Amino acid sequence: MLKDSPMFLFWYLLIVNLLALILFGIDKYRAQRHQYRIPEATLFTVAILGGSLGAWAGMYLFRHKTAHKRFVIGIPLILVVQIVVAVWYFVN
Repeated sequence: MLKDSPMFLFWYLLIVNLLALILFGIDKYRAQRHQYRIPEATLFTVAILGGSLGAWAGMYLFRHKTAHKRFVIGIPLILVVQIVVAVWYFVN
């Protein structure tokens, strides 16, 4: 199905990665002002739904969550798994 609609996949990944990047930026902004934060589960969920590259970029662009091992290890791990699954899917 996705093999037949590469533009849908492109736009989906673009939007979900921008969303992840923006969420990390918003959470950093809120953290600096001691405001209500975006739950870590939400940040991971967006990464799992395809926004791992945007989440990883947001971590280092905003210097946010880089002291948390579960993010430093988890986000790149999610990205690697997604790449492996995508390569497997499109090769087969």
